[in-house]
Amino acid sequence: MSIIQKSVILMGVLLLSACVTVKPPEPVVVNGAAGYLEDINLPQGSSIVIAIIDLDKKGTIIAQKTFNIARVPVPFKFTLPADSIDSSINYGVVAMILYQNQVIFQTYDQYPVINNGKNTTEVIMKPVMVKRR
Repeated sequence: MSIIQKSVILMGVLLLSACVTVKPPEPVVVNGAAGYLEDINLPQGSSIVIAIIDLDKKGTIIAQKTFNIARVPVPFKFTLPADSIDSSINYGVVAMILYQNQVIFQTYDQYPVINNGKNTTEVIMKPVMVKRR
């Protein structure tokens, strides 16, 4: 085999090795359901807000969804880019149900996800106590 043939083969191998397909990392999917334990129907026109938050930094919302609902439990799903996840953050899911812009149910407990190895959770809301004057 001549030096030219060897060079052509070497160039071909180098070109083929440069054609490696790089797949982007899989997104992080968080899903579950949000509900409450009370045996009552929601008033017509209720909506729910479900969010992934930073549990250590109050008020830091990572992702949020709001939509109208008629009953619970309410399934939810968030798809987050893998490169947006920080291993030092304690992520959690919170939810609240509103009627006429007033919160009537909300989460009081923490529901950690993602960096604890769980990407599915069941979120339980409790009635909001109305303060009387």
